[in-house]
Amino acid sequence: MKAYQILPGANIEALQCIDYPDRDLGHGEVRIRVHAVSLNYRDLMVASGNYLVTVDDPIIPCSDGAGEVLEVGPGVTRVQVGDRVAGSFFPYWQDGMTSPEKIRHALGGDIDGMLAEEVVLHQDALAKIPASLSFIEAATMPCAGVTAWNAIFVSSNGLKPGDTALFLGTGGVSVLGMQLAKAAGLRTIITSSSDEKLQRARHLGAHHTINYGAIPEWHEEVLAMTQGRGANVVLEVGGKGTVNRSVSAAAMGGTVAIIGGVSGFGGEVNPASLLATAKRMVGIFVGSRAMLEDVMRFADVTGMKPVIDRVFPFARAQEAYRYMESGSHFGKVVIDVTSQDH
Repeated sequence: MKAYQILPGANIEALQCIDYPDRDLGHGEVRIRVHAVSLNYRDLMVASGNYLVTVDDPIIPCSDGAGEVLEVGPGVTRVQVGDRVAGSFFPYWQDGMTSPEKIRHALGGDIDGMLAEEVVLHQDALAKIPASLSFIEAATMPCAGVTAWNAIFVSSNGLKPGDTALFLGTGGVSVLGMQLAKAAGLRTIITSSSDEKLQRARHLGAHHTINYGAIPEWHEEVLAMTQGRGANVVLEVGGKGTVNRSVSAAAMGGTVAIIGGVSGFGGEVNPASLLATAKRMVGIFVGSRAMLEDVMRFADVTGMKPVIDRVFPFARAQEAYRYMESGSHFGKVVIDVTSQDH
């Protein structure tokens, strides 16, 4: 079967499609025919060698994939042949609080991921896909969907309908998060430097939009939009370039969920700015299989459909990476593994 490999740090041009050998299934293992893989900013970090962990040998990249069970090994009880499944970002984190043991490996980071025609995963790393989600839609959930779900509904301070959620930028996590928040009855604010993307966000149901290019002090605009209260949760993806504004934009008792660092990590936050207003910052490192099951169930019940910006055929995976790198996407970039078109 065909699979892509990349040596972390060798950059996108090192992404190559190779013939990958099949192997027998061990106890509890499942062979999956991959149908779709979605890209995350993290995949660009792996390619450039800037990810949190790295390895010395080439790996199959990408954490997010969905497909169909082809074969089950001895002892498999959770799934059967023909089931539609998505792989969990952290194969060893099934439920509960995180721990070093649970996040010791991550798909497409320090172990082989999903960008292949077939993959082998342990049954405990699999979540069944609801009938309402296509493979392409389900492939957006393991990293972006779970990260947004964790930030908004698991790690924040008891949000309720009518509360405000602020999303920075229009990448995969922010757009998916905005969709989830809107479906849950939260008031949504989203930022971008593109008026065209902000218009698309309004069509998706964003209550307020801010062009941070036109309004550099966008945190003040958030306060004005919320009658001085601020956002109950802020999904912070920028890093050192935005974190202090995110803290300023958060409501008293609110949460700033740190989910990425597009501009790099750093940027000192004055503890007094958190202490005096009972705000808190929390790091979001994706989430568990249970969260993956929860976010897909939520999408199923509410009818929410992840925004797919563009779908590339398997043979053009490197082009998909380049498009992701350009930052011109709105929502998710997906590779259709079943499509071999050039």
